[in-house]
Amino acid sequence: MNATQPMLNINYPAAYVVNAEGNSLSVIDLTGQQVKETISFGDASMTGMNMSNMIMWPHHIYLSPDGSKLGIGVPGMDLSAGHTGGTTGMNGRVLVVNPVTGQTAQNQQTPVMNHNAVFSADGTEIWTSQMDMTGKVLVYNAGTMALKNTITVGMEPAEVTMSSNGQYAFVANGMSNSVSVIKVSDKSVAKTIAVGEDPVGAWPGADGKMYVDNEKGQSISVIDVNTLSMVETVKLGFTPGYAAYHPTRNELWVSQAGTGTKVVIFERMNGAWMKMSEVQTGLDAHAIAFTKDGATGYVTNQGAATVSVLDVAKRTKIKDISVGKKPNGIVLKY
Repeated sequence: MNATQPMLNINYPAAYVVNAEGNSLSVIDLTGQQVKETISFGDASMTGMNMSNMIMWPHHIYLSPDGSKLGIGVPGMDLSAGHTGGTTGMNGRVLVVNPVTGQTAQNQQTPVMNHNAVFSADGTEIWTSQMDMTGKVLVYNAGTMALKNTITVGMEPAEVTMSSNGQYAFVANGMSNSVSVIKVSDKSVAKTIAVGEDPVGAWPGADGKMYVDNEKGQSISVIDVNTLSMVETVKLGFTPGYAAYHPTRNELWVSQAGTGTKVVIFERMNGAWMKMSEVQTGLDAHAIAFTKDGATGYVTNQGAATVSVLDVAKRTKIKDISVGKKPNGIVLKY
């Protein structure tokens, strides 16, 4: 449980934003477009305390398929400047948070710093990476947090994501410049696919593709889930923070990380992704989420401590919402 956090009653459509340096979740009311609650994970700057259960630098967030749990990866260090070079011996954490009450139901330490915590398609498992030179993926029971499987992948794996059909887990191996594809059913590595330099995440699209953001390569590698092969490379000319496929508009939205302040929008032209427009967001733009009707987009801005609300059709910014310091992961719940 969160010792300093009162029991909440979040019974409205909401966006949950992970504030890494703020060590908290900002809860945005999607109707009023304002922060209504802040779920604190404690004061990470305090010293002289028992560090064995301390939560520091939460990073990414996922919602379970039934909407009853939030999974949060806690690497324990600031990843805003990059996703490699972790401290030897540093532990990570997986948090399971109740999205209605805001209470932490599980606080599981991992052997090595991790990156995120994503649910399997049936909601019974939580998958997380171990960001070490000998990379691994850990699979936990989502209810008890008992360790079920340990799977060897590439060097310094970052994000673990699930394909839209739920059959595969995709793991971005930052130091190996590859993506490991794992069969969810039997936990075997089906294939290792070479991508661009320093991949961070393979983001699922409703079009049966995975979009891999390569930070140092400044590109997007497109993987076909059916054939498990890379079918296209999208050159960006900037460092990507996230890649999001818009399911109804057939658009690819890519945020500009680092000194970038925009989301760049690509459309299919003559069989390839081509830049068509861009939207001003905020400094060090990162995660992107769309509402279920596809009309509104949300972008976290790590350097501005804001979330930009975007009109998808008009490709304009509606407003900025102030949140905690260094916001990164975001997930919507209805």
